[in-house]
Amino acid sequence: NIGEHNIGMAASWFYGFPTNRSQRTHLEIDIPALTQMLIADHIDALIAVPNCPICHQSVALAARATEAAGIPTVIMGCAKDIIERVGVPRFYFSDFPLGNSCGRPNDPASQQQTLYGALDLLATATAPRTTRTSPLEWQGKPDWKSDYSNIDELTSDDIAARRAAFDKAKTIAMRKRNF
Repeated sequence: NIGEHNIGMAASWFYGFPTNRSQRTHLEIDIPALTQMLIADHIDALIAVPNCPICHQSVALAARATEAAGIPTVIMGCAKDIIERVGVPRFYFSDFPLGNSCGRPNDPASQQQTLYGALDLLATATAPRTTRTSPLEWQGKPDWKSDYSNIDELTSDDIAARRAAFDKAKTIAMRKRNF
């Protein structure tokens, strides 16, 4: 039990979702496959937990399709701008650095509170595009928002190195994808 809400049981499976940076591939291949699996497995609701910016966009697109198939969804995430731009039915927002969608690291109480907040939102939201903000505050570096991918804080060499690493990762991903 979570408050007044009952959860029968968790699904037998956990579902991963590829984040290959292609909306077309997601919309034409990945999302229909995920939706078919959820329906075949008789899933009653989906809790989605993205990690990076691309994950947030990908999961948001998947949540929209899952809802269209009749399965309620809630996303627990940290990239409010991305999620709200895509437009999802329910979003439980933690104002934390990316990668902390489930609560503070090494803090089971905050993680439980975050999960319960998302499940409560799943059960009580009365309108589409409902965002609820977690009351929890980040306890790490106070300047974390200005620290993440802030190009103004990088040297030209840093930018070039990051671009090269990104291009290398794309090449590796393309090889694996076409294998």
